[in-house]
Amino acid sequence: MVTVIVSQPTSTAAPATDAPGGAVNPARRWWALIAIAAAVVVVGLDLTVLNLALPNIAVSLHANTGDLQWFSDAYSLVIAAMILPAGMLGDRYGRKRVLLVALVLFGAASALCAFATSTGELIAARAILGVGASAIFPMSLSVLPVLFAPEERRKAIAVMSGATMLSFPIGPILGGYLLDHFWWGSVFLINVPVVVIGLVAVSVLLPESRSQVKPSIDVLGVLVSSAGLIAVTYGCIKAGQNGWGNPTALATIGVGLVLVAAFVLIERRITAGGGQSLVDLSLFQSVGFRWGTILVTFLSFTMFGLFFALPQYFQDVRGVSALGSGLLLLPMVVGMIFGMVTGTRLQSPRGGADGAEGKSAAGPRTVITLGYLVIAVALGIGAFTTLSSSTWYSISWVLVCGLGFGLVMPAAMNVTLGALTAERSGSGSALISAMRQVGSVIGVAVLGTLISNAYGSRVDTAGLPAAAADLARSSLAGGVEVARELGSAALLGSVRSAFVDGMDIVLWTCGGIAVGCAVLAALFLRKLR
Repeated sequence: MVTVIVSQPTSTAAPATDAPGGAVNPARRWWALIAIAAAVVVVGLDLTVLNLALPNIAVSLHANTGDLQWFSDAYSLVIAAMILPAGMLGDRYGRKRVLLVALVLFGAASALCAFATSTGELIAARAILGVGASAIFPMSLSVLPVLFAPEERRKAIAVMSGATMLSFPIGPILGGYLLDHFWWGSVFLINVPVVVIGLVAVSVLLPESRSQVKPSIDVLGVLVSSAGLIAVTYGCIKAGQNGWGNPTALATIGVGLVLVAAFVLIERRITAGGGQSLVDLSLFQSVGFRWGTILVTFLSFTMFGLFFALPQYFQDVRGVSALGSGLLLLPMVVGMIFGMVTGTRLQSPRGGADGAEGKSAAGPRTVITLGYLVIAVALGIGAFTTLSSSTWYSISWVLVCGLGFGLVMPAAMNVTLGALTAERSGSGSALISAMRQVGSVIGVAVLGTLISNAYGSRVDTAGLPAAAADLARSSLAGGVEVARELGSAALLGSVRSAFVDGMDIVLWTCGGIAVGCAVLAALFLRKLR
């Protein structure tokens, strides 16, 4: 059971109810969802604008390579540490309250980032930013089972998914404009007004919800899970930077996996003893939660690997600006919106001949399977990209890929969230968010390594001085820099061709993963039709 507390401006307000959305005016539910979606967009923006601002920050704050890495790593590692405890805090103290605190932290940390005067200040501010983001992610999901009944939840999840996707092209577009006209801190200040709007809207529109029985604080579970997720995340980041043969990276990942396994044993022991664990591992007994979470995690793996490769392709191979790169990603958003609308309609019950509610045209199994097959086809087309391929060719497969994402994401998330009770939606949503977060980090690390290895082995650096050759082989940006300094059109062509070859390998890999996920959905979601 869940206690839903609703603030109404008049004394004639209806009493609170345990039914999802039962105590909230329908219009207010959707306005509240828009407010939460705005907060999610802000978090997504932060993931993209930092990379754009790094060259400016390096000059302004005299940051070295290690500092630049920690600007990103501090944020990711804090999210890994805090995401599961954030879900428990929402169940215990109120999801609206935790979301409001998270928004305040995120807004304040954004301002601190903007006006940081040293690398240490910026790293600390990014860590605080991670604390806020770690709660915004799960809280934005946890209120959906409380606000919306199952028949409305598909549309609500589609809105949230659209907000997540929209942040990826908007980040480069808005960030590129700001960096062209203002100082680097402006890319962080854009968060502040959106956070203020979100605070007001969430305060007024979102009902409070929490578990009727306060969850106990599982201190051991918090410590072990945080340490495990930090180790896995940090190890994958280091592997992406230094290669998967790096002993430190492998050792850190190994320690993290051991800690995660220990966490599972600790949680089972607590549950067997009648206690309340940090996460409810029995959720994985649900077919919908187990396979929905796996399919969503693989989607995050593929998406973030794709968003790692495409901006580099557009900017350093096609020669467009960061702003232009964002614009070229917009077709993916268009395709995704069309996919979400189509998938939602296919799953919506149709009216029967006697006016009763009939069956839907397709169930989640069909929509998810179809979506992954569409993604596989799009990535297969993209994998034939060559140095001479036109921009329209890229736009076409990017658009189709977005269509597949739009079909899969809301349907898989709805299957997953449908297994959560309102009682523990906070901790359950945090578990989903944690797996997606790890999936995205691993995706960038694994797929980034594939590109890096393929690129480094194919670029022709014959005749170059050792230092220049090493820089050219280190990354696409490094190769372009060396080619332009030397005025070598041949080297520039080799650099760009080598990267395209690496990107094609990544697209084939992601396409294979998509086919595998389509098979998994077809086989294991049969009970969900």
